[in-house]
Amino acid sequence: MIVPLREAVADTCGGKAGTLGALLRAGLPVPDGFVVSFAAYLAAVRDLDLGRFAGESDDLAVARPLHATVIDALGRALDELGDPPVAVRSSAADEDTGQASAAGQFESFLAVHGISDVADAVRACWASLLSPRAIAYRDASGRDGRPSADLVMAVIVQRHLDAEVSGVMFTPAGPDDATEIEASWGLGPSIVGGTVTPDAYRVAEDGTVTRTIADKRTRLDRRGTQLVVRDVPAHARHQPAIDDATATQLAELGREIAGALGGPQDIEWAIVDGRTWVLQARPITAAPPERPSPSGASDIPATTLTGTPGSRGTVTGPARIVRGPGDFARVHPGDILICPFTDPAWTPLLRIAAGVVTETGGVLSHAAIVAREHAIPAVLGVANATSRLHDDTLITIDGTTGTVAATNA
Repeated sequence: MIVPLREAVADTCGGKAGTLGALLRAGLPVPDGFVVSFAAYLAAVRDLDLGRFAGESDDLAVARPLHATVIDALGRALDELGDPPVAVRSSAADEDTGQASAAGQFESFLAVHGISDVADAVRACWASLLSPRAIAYRDASGRDGRPSADLVMAVIVQRHLDAEVSGVMFTPAGPDDATEIEASWGLGPSIVGGTVTPDAYRVAEDGTVTRTIADKRTRLDRRGTQLVVRDVPAHARHQPAIDDATATQLAELGREIAGALGGPQDIEWAIVDGRTWVLQARPITAAPPERPSPSGASDIPATTLTGTPGSRGTVTGPARIVRGPGDFARVHPGDILICPFTDPAWTPLLRIAAGVVTETGGVLSHAAIVAREHAIPAVLGVANATSRLHDDTLITIDGTTGTVAATNA
């Protein structure tokens, strides 16, 4: 039931773990770890079915302790790693495929330490397979009718990395395309979750690097077994998270990964003590729009708000200010979400919203990827959008050019 990560393959350990196993076997820098395979999940499901027959609710059955054999195997595997803090991450059968990324739809945990907490995190990953956001994502992707036997979850357990800089990279789709990189301070969830606007780098085929340095106000770090959000010191907010040489090295690593995996990849990476590590790689399901050239900014009316193009398309609809889950019930079909950021818990809203405008976030974040997969126009990084726009104002957003404008009724 426990498989060394280096030996993981998709058929028994899911796409995410199978890819990391392939990269390890290719000699690429992936943190070591192991996988709680599909077999362990299926055994837990059999226990869950027995719980139902005994009148036990799904929540109670999932919350029961793992089977003793799984606990023993987890303990031995953690001891072999040296019992460090670990990352516990989903690897579902329908995750990280070429048809749908399921980006951020299942649970992942960082800075987990000790057998008891690791076991809890494994159960939480399993339970997220049937969470409302995962169900909504499958439904919107046209995969809600899949046989239940196809819905299985493996779980990756890897050494936790205290990253100084983290980011996401999209490798080129064609020989003349560029590598797109986003980077910010601290751990990766702030970037993939869209809570910070990262620096953006474009590494052309000839090695030329162009960059846009963002105002990176917060960072996520580990403190013991807790994750803490800290303010970035004023002097570092506008300092590049990586230099051009590092961007070039990342692009070279991306090409090596894409070659090993046989196609363009969406890659999560981290830098620790000057060394770059690969945390995840999956096929690119929906490429981002091209960034507009600075020369085009002079053609935009002064009353138009501008941000980063996140998902192609133009749509007109009423603005709906959504600052958190407490506002979800206020969203109606056809509304355009105006929000500080969107994390994966917002996925059900993407089934009814006509478009999305965020105050922070990058084009390679999970929410932007899901918006592109669902063909919902999105504009990201519009400063103070939730205060500059108002409920029920008719607006037009252009996710190809990154503009938001009030529309005359």
